[in-house]
Amino acid sequence: MELDERKKKILKAIIANYLETGEPVGSRTISKYTDLNLSSATIRNEMADLEELGYIVQPHTSAGRIPTDKGYRFYVDNLMEEKEEVEEVKSSLLERVDRMELLLKQVAKVLAYNTNYATMVTAPNYNKTVKFIQLSQVDIDNLLAVIVVEGNIIKNQMIRVDVALDNEDVLKFNILLNTFLQGASLEDINLEMIQAMKKQAGEYEGILDQIFQGIVDAIHEAKELEIYTSGATNILKYPELGDISKTSELLEKFEDKTELTHILEETAGREDNAGIQVYIGDEAPMQDMQDCSLVTATYKMPEGATGTIGIIGPKRMDYKKVVSTLKNLTIELDDIFKKGKGVNQDGEN
Repeated sequence: MELDERKKKILKAIIANYLETGEPVGSRTISKYTDLNLSSATIRNEMADLEELGYIVQPHTSAGRIPTDKGYRFYVDNLMEEKEEVEEVKSSLLERVDRMELLLKQVAKVLAYNTNYATMVTAPNYNKTVKFIQLSQVDIDNLLAVIVVEGNIIKNQMIRVDVALDNEDVLKFNILLNTFLQGASLEDINLEMIQAMKKQAGEYEGILDQIFQGIVDAIHEAKELEIYTSGATNILKYPELGDISKTSELLEKFEDKTELTHILEETAGREDNAGIQVYIGDEAPMQDMQDCSLVTATYKMPEGATGTIGIIGPKRMDYKKVVSTLKNLTIELDDIFKKGKGVNQDGEN
């Protein structure tokens, strides 16, 4: 059943009032809140229809109504108007910094302050490719591999070898590794490439296996996303999130950067992901978030790398403010990256 204009206005008024107060909304409140000039009895009948359709629910017999996940979804998709005046984030947010890491920490911190919700930001997710590999002999049993990947991220890997190598052997391995792996990503390293490298390594094929595994581990580690968080304790400010056990689990997840990374990777990887996404209650790709909403936005680097910004709050979050703030922020970040306002894009680690 498609909602008529009267039901839409009443649903919008219920949600707007509940977002502001956190208290169930009754028909008398709506009669004062809207310009419908309807009696409380008429509004009660409309609210009963909205409840039957699943857009609102009565938490207690004597209470008013609160929005359901379906109601919030309809509001976000159809009723929400962007705020005409949104607080400028640029004045306080993007102070001049010379490292990507510091900029993204600022983003997380200021978003948490401006919205009063929990925030998380991932560093740009480059398709990490090898720029250069340098093997050096530490002693008779160990080599040090210095692997430089895209973004000028440097990883050091100690590699134990079973056969003693001289300087000429190490030089040959350096030439071999850089010839095959320079400019390659993990996705490019296939069985055919490995077999070709082993053939050239000859009697040192076994040592190549040990060196190769160490390098793959280092590249894989470099691919792991950095994530910056702020405002986790803001979650405690909302009574509907006051269940100690649930809140504790949510805060623990916020401390587990690995799980947060998986969440943001999943939202960024969805085929329908374009611009800003709103996940309400069970829609969110995270357990223990039934009482929360997650809003994400994607920012892009000039060379194609992307990162994700996420805001977690109660389902009665100020969606208009959050969405508008994220839109302004991504535009400003895009401007900073294009103009290179002092941000060293190679300094993320």
